[in-house]
Amino acid sequence: MRLIDDWKRKFPKLWSVQLSILAALASAVEVGFSYWATGKPAWIAGAAMLISLGAAGARIIAQPSVTANG
Repeated sequence: MRLIDDWKRKFPKLWSVQLSILAALASAVEVGFSYWATGKPAWIAGAAMLISLGAAGARIIAQPSVTANG
C-alpha cells in the first residue's frame, strides 16, 4: 500500500477528510442520542460512523491513475 506524497501535511487540510470526519461526528451524536432516549444504540448510524472514518483514512492511499491503459 502506497500513501500519497506528504500525507501528514495534507491530511488535515483535505476537504474530503474534513467532511468525512464531520459525518462521523454527526453519526456519533445520533448514536448517543438514540442510546440516551431509548436505551438502544442506532446500529445503522454506528455503521455510518465507521464507514465515514474509513473513507477519511482511505483518502491518503495513493490510487493508480484512472486514465492509465490496461
